[in-house]
Amino acid sequence: MELSKNYLPATVEEKWYQHWMDKGYFRSTPDNRQPFTVVIPPPNVTGVLHLGHTLNETVQDILVRRARMSGFNACWVPGSDHASIATEAKVVDMLKREKGIEKSQLSREEFLKYAFEWKDKYGGIIYHQIKKLGCSCDWDRVTFTMDNHYYKAVIKVFVELYNKGLIYRGARMINWDPKAKTALSDEEVEYKDLQGKLYHVKYAITNGDGQPTGEFITIATQRPETIMGDTAICVNPEDERYAHLKGHFATVPLVNRRVPIIFDTYVDKEFGTGALKVTPAHDINDYNLGLKHNLEVVDTLNDDGTLSTAAVVFVGEDRFVARKKVIAALTEEGLMIKEQEYTTRLGYSQRNPDTVVEPRISTQWFVKMADMAKPALDAVVNGDVKIHPGDRFLATYKYWMENVKDWCISRQLWWGQQIPAWYAPDGTFEVAATAAEAVAQFAKRNVTITAAELIQDEDCLDTWFSSWLWPMEVFNGVSQPDNADISYYYPTSVLVTGQDIIFFWVARMIMAGLEFKQVKPFSDVYFTGMVRDKQGRKMSKQLGNSPDLLELIHSYGADAVRFGIMISSPAGNDLLFDDASCDQGRNFNNKIWNALKLVKMWEARQENDSDNIAASDFAVNWFESRLHEVQAEVAALHKDFRLSEGLKAIYSLIWDDFCSWYLEWVKPGFEQPIAASVFNKTVEFFEQLMQLLHPYMPFITEEIYQQLKTRDEADVLMMKQFADTPAPVHATLVEGALAKEVISSIRDARNKNQIKPKDPIVLHIETKHDLAFKQIEGMVAKQVNAKAVHYVQEPVPNCINLVIQKDKFYLGTETALDTTAQKEALLKDLAYQQGFLKSVESKLANERFVQNAKPEVVEAERRKQADAEAKIQAITESLKSL
Repeated sequence: MELSKNYLPATVEEKWYQHWMDKGYFRSTPDNRQPFTVVIPPPNVTGVLHLGHTLNETVQDILVRRARMSGFNACWVPGSDHASIATEAKVVDMLKREKGIEKSQLSREEFLKYAFEWKDKYGGIIYHQIKKLGCSCDWDRVTFTMDNHYYKAVIKVFVELYNKGLIYRGARMINWDPKAKTALSDEEVEYKDLQGKLYHVKYAITNGDGQPTGEFITIATQRPETIMGDTAICVNPEDERYAHLKGHFATVPLVNRRVPIIFDTYVDKEFGTGALKVTPAHDINDYNLGLKHNLEVVDTLNDDGTLSTAAVVFVGEDRFVARKKVIAALTEEGLMIKEQEYTTRLGYSQRNPDTVVEPRISTQWFVKMADMAKPALDAVVNGDVKIHPGDRFLATYKYWMENVKDWCISRQLWWGQQIPAWYAPDGTFEVAATAAEAVAQFAKRNVTITAAELIQDEDCLDTWFSSWLWPMEVFNGVSQPDNADISYYYPTSVLVTGQDIIFFWVARMIMAGLEFKQVKPFSDVYFTGMVRDKQGRKMSKQLGNSPDLLELIHSYGADAVRFGIMISSPAGNDLLFDDASCDQGRNFNNKIWNALKLVKMWEARQENDSDNIAASDFAVNWFESRLHEVQAEVAALHKDFRLSEGLKAIYSLIWDDFCSWYLEWVKPGFEQPIAASVFNKTVEFFEQLMQLLHPYMPFITEEIYQQLKTRDEADVLMMKQFADTPAPVHATLVEGALAKEVISSIRDARNKNQIKPKDPIVLHIETKHDLAFKQIEGMVAKQVNAKAVHYVQEPVPNCINLVIQKDKFYLGTETALDTTAQKEALLKDLAYQQGFLKSVESKLANERFVQNAKPEVVEAERRKQADAEAKIQAITESLKSL
């Protein structure tokens, strides 16, 4: 079959992915092999994969494919998360936009029907993208966090934790998302530093009898719209400015509420005016002050962020509209003293990034975290669960786990697992998986009630309360604790995820695994970095700087996209993504493709006896050692999860050593044959290179593997097992490096002296190591077009002079030479070597360095000194000969 000019990824990718799927190569069932299990961090069902997901899925596929090729029973479970807040928001918006229906017009069952229809319509988009990327997931195991078995598992865990006393219900200050109208956990709030304002407002003072004193106290607030909820003014007891106000009261502006002036060391005398308005319903610190001083709580906000009737004024106005109106009213009444620029931190909802979170007192369900956090902390600290890169994230993990707060798990939504709490008409409740079980539990405390009389809690559970079970329940490990799959595949091998969900998900999965299985959920955690654009900005839909994955694949091919994102992504570090890296991947594809075309051209030109074989022997031996060296290097890098470095090593091996050097060294002359043994060895090398590269770039490597020779249908690269790697021959590697340097230097000298490639030269070598050169002289002569190679003991006149390492080379030509360029080059090299020698001698003259540095470091510097001295001597002698 005639090969195309360039590699054409589209048809190749579709063909091979379908073939792998048809043959069931991605499927895994328990057997006697060691499992290698990876569970996909389930992307939200709401949308499409962004480049962060692309990096994540690519890393997982590299690990899974290499494990599969290393004899493991690789199982990669795909799936998606129901994403309660984000998905419900999209469904509500869709109903309003397309059908003119408000959520309030529907029953819960009707709404969930629409939600599942939406999920079925859009959920498959993500899986399509993952397949286009080449990911070798076991598609028979797709799991969704609202699957029936998964739903039951979540409810089972809730009931179990409640019965253990680890889940409780109570009124607490929580984070509230006014747009989604739901509670959030602390981890779902993202803080931004912003430029805000402090508003200085006067409060009139009255004495204990309620009589005005004619005095005012000034407070500084960032949120004047909450003034109507003030129930005290607090000052520091050590602040002499306010000591005389003990037993006095202040009048809250606009609503004329009489509130006490209280004293507490919590107040910073130096901040603002040293006087603090206390609004227990709308600030966590004020809430705690309120509990301490037994203050009234006045909640002035509705769940949608508008002012409630308790605010008295501006009722129904949005909180930020109300802020402007409050400022205007205070100014009109002469109570606004000044506005002051102020840098502040505001919390935003992670799921609704444009929505400022409100602190709010609310009755919610919580998980006690302290008891579960300790074993999860110990598991990481003692190395049972290894974090990569650990030096960056271990301290962060420790800090969070040592300062963990109770987890608010209830959400005022319908899309999610409904909390299994059943309320009697008198407000008492029982926690049970079903209404029938709740009736039985009521009966145990002598309460007679029917299931029809019970009302289930309206709230659903936080999405993370379902996804913390992911490594277990994808194998039905909670709903069916002793099934064959969970026994074989759990604990999983590696979790690949983003650093931004280390607390949301990673820590909680470790807690859940240890709590419900008494075993860690995974052995290693690999944190990918944040994908940023070339300006360093985090990629986001708002900025419009995140490219579409399918468009990238259409433009460059999946392998090139995988290459582009992996070549610049060291573990844990942010990476700057530029389309140019995909272009580099496409060029790499074409380089390999052209190498295939070259090798296929030789196929019909094989000959058992060939004059080329002697020159090729060294090239074959050298590349075999170089290949073994990189195979061992890549294995070590994979063990340390340094995947980007592994790709760079393979890239250099293929592009430089194989394509640029080896194929040139063994290439037969024009219309000359190639030795069959050399050709077969070349094909074998090519196969091993494609095997080494396959986990990173699966499509082109499979295609080339199949094109190299006719194969049995079962012989596919993705299932080909890695062989044990022999140790490389060090001497061959040294001689190969020498050959590359000599050839490059002589070619450069020919070019500078305008000697045409077709014009032969005579090469004279002055060296004490002629045995090393005799190993490579035939190949070198061929590469530099030398018709003869001679070894000499003294300079050869009328030649181009070169110094390579410590040896001197004389290039004889049939034409007269201008030595000016040679002298300039040698003088330039001499100046460099003299400067280098001076710096080394300076270091060795430093007694402190010699005494404190490791002996091997000092010895290395002495070797540099000797080499520089030898090079200077050789250059000096060459200059004399000119």
